[in-house]
Amino acid sequence: MQSFRTELENPLVEKDIIDLERKIRLFREGKIHEEKFRSLRLARGVYGQRQQGVQMVRIKLPYGKMTLNQWKRIADISDEYSTGNLHFTTRQDVQIHFVSLERTPELWSKLEEESITLREACGNTVRNITASPTAGIDPNEPFDVTPYVHATFEYFLRNPVCQEMGRKFKMSFSSTDEDTALSYMHDLGFIPKIQNGKRGFKIMLGGGLGAQPQLAYLAYEFLEEDLIIPFVEAVLRVFDRHGERNSRHKARLKFLIAKIGFDTFMNLVEEEKLSLKVKTFKVNTEKFALEAGIENSIIDNSSKSELYNNWFKTNVFAQKQTGYYGVFVRVPLGNISSTVSRALIEKLSGFVADDVRVTVNQGLLLRFVKAENLSYIFDLLSTYNLAAPGANSIVNITACPGTDTCNLAISDSTSITLELEKVLKEDFPELIEENNMQIKISGCMNACGQHSMAHIGFHGSSLKSAGKVLPALQVLLGGGTVGNGTGRIADKVIKIPSKRGPQLLRVLLNDYESNGIEGEYFNDYYDRQGEKYFYALLKPLADLTTLVDTDFVDWGRDEIFQTEIGVGECASVIIDLVATLFYESEEKIAWAKEAADESRWADAIYYAYQSQVNTAKALLLDKNVSCSTQNGIITEFDKHFVDEFGGNFKTQVLQINQNEPSQTFAVDYITASEDFLKQAMIVRESLKKEFEIA
Repeated sequence: MQSFRTELENPLVEKDIIDLERKIRLFREGKIHEEKFRSLRLARGVYGQRQQGVQMVRIKLPYGKMTLNQWKRIADISDEYSTGNLHFTTRQDVQIHFVSLERTPELWSKLEEESITLREACGNTVRNITASPTAGIDPNEPFDVTPYVHATFEYFLRNPVCQEMGRKFKMSFSSTDEDTALSYMHDLGFIPKIQNGKRGFKIMLGGGLGAQPQLAYLAYEFLEEDLIIPFVEAVLRVFDRHGERNSRHKARLKFLIAKIGFDTFMNLVEEEKLSLKVKTFKVNTEKFALEAGIENSIIDNSSKSELYNNWFKTNVFAQKQTGYYGVFVRVPLGNISSTVSRALIEKLSGFVADDVRVTVNQGLLLRFVKAENLSYIFDLLSTYNLAAPGANSIVNITACPGTDTCNLAISDSTSITLELEKVLKEDFPELIEENNMQIKISGCMNACGQHSMAHIGFHGSSLKSAGKVLPALQVLLGGGTVGNGTGRIADKVIKIPSKRGPQLLRVLLNDYESNGIEGEYFNDYYDRQGEKYFYALLKPLADLTTLVDTDFVDWGRDEIFQTEIGVGECASVIIDLVATLFYESEEKIAWAKEAADESRWADAIYYAYQSQVNTAKALLLDKNVSCSTQNGIITEFDKHFVDEFGGNFKTQVLQINQNEPSQTFAVDYITASEDFLKQAMIVRESLKKEFEIA
């Protein structure tokens, strides 16, 4: 493998990409442990696929924003390095698949030429920060949240406090109380508020989906705008120190809060405030002043067809900027080809703002369309089969890629989505305007398709009958967004064979249509009838005595179904080996000194802290003592090494949150970290000799 070189304007980014190439080489040479390398590449957006030997590359788009040039660059990259397909995700990212590992540094370098990053798109990091795609143009918003999302993204990108946490960390910013960014299901969710003439946010904390969904707690009814980034940093520091690191199933923030209690968690957050890099952070909102930039106009004298009228009613809304409209685009399964992308980019230029947003339901939002250009946009989208109405209604089903590419998927989630959408189109065409119901599908219980907060949700599963396995769907009902930070988690009602999914949807919607009260929302109907009612209604579809041969073949497949579940990567926890821990400690001390040379005192201190924890963990592992949190390591170390270190480690290392991040403290703390590592290496050598003698 040849060494890779790149020339980018940002030396930090260039160094990052070259480092990835070097680590790939060392991994191929067997010089980096597989689990350590996995952690490193995941934090650079490179994710192993279901298919061996190729990677999924996740491209990080803060709040889903792409310029037209960025969109074109991603399309070109997909042609050169992938399959020519772009997949939009529920976290407003873009994914491309079947990429060679060796080519990822070069791919990343070409993306960075258009200021597009892969950094921290996967792994145990702060993931892409999502936001309402209508931010900045929503008629009901108190203010544009875009500057705050962008500032948060920039502040925590490559920030040492969130590079090697026990698990991933997700944040969202909604534009209004409608909460279209789903604050209640995030580790941190923000809803804009104005109080006494001041801007701020309602903050939700500790939510999450996955196999064990949890609604978020209310952290603040109102926190002033200048305090939100310091608050996020304090939360991340507590999560980093106290969060689980051994069991990935218990390593999300929601589990830490459940373990120690919300009040205790918030007290720990308060204790971090002295040591924060900044006590307030003023977000520059002026540089995000919106400009339409629309050069072209077409006088619209055409008569409007029924197709156009349906599209206009369901996919178009008037912006708060007079004379302009936002246009939602349904993208089937979130997949769009590079060829179609380039054609759209060319023909949209000058007719829409240079600011296209990926939506949380895997579509697109075109912004600043003039009224006289709406027919042109409709005709253009129609040419590429992208003008289907109901972009935000029940007929537009959200689905993760499932067994197409994901290691964790159990059964199909994409082909069945097309079947269910066909049922809705043919049997329930009136639902095209039903925006108060959502259907969401995941290939497994981990909820990448967000099924557990859907009114009607499905996740891939399996059933056994007569010694054979068949693909199944777990059916969930009654979830959804209530608003202003409140949400509902769907109930698991019944499991059925996958091939009966379309029939189930017909039964469910026909029952709602027949027995629901006029104007009654689906979740109100569900609450009124109760879970047992729906179990009884759907139970005949779970009968395994009437199976036919095709029930044992999954949607979109020809072969007999069998479960092939791999090891998940986004949720992976680093398996540290003693040999690598000391190396990492030395590396972090070097980073600490580099940060200190640049007067980045808070970063330098945190690197020195990480070095000490790594070093302590290495010595504990030599004594077969395994701790699941950093706080556990700090506590246990003094118990097991009192003779060698005098029982002062906890006092020394926890100075991190008892001091301002000053130059004096940073220098002293780095020195202490370096001395601790030197002494630890001496102790380890003596331990090895004792072991050899024994």
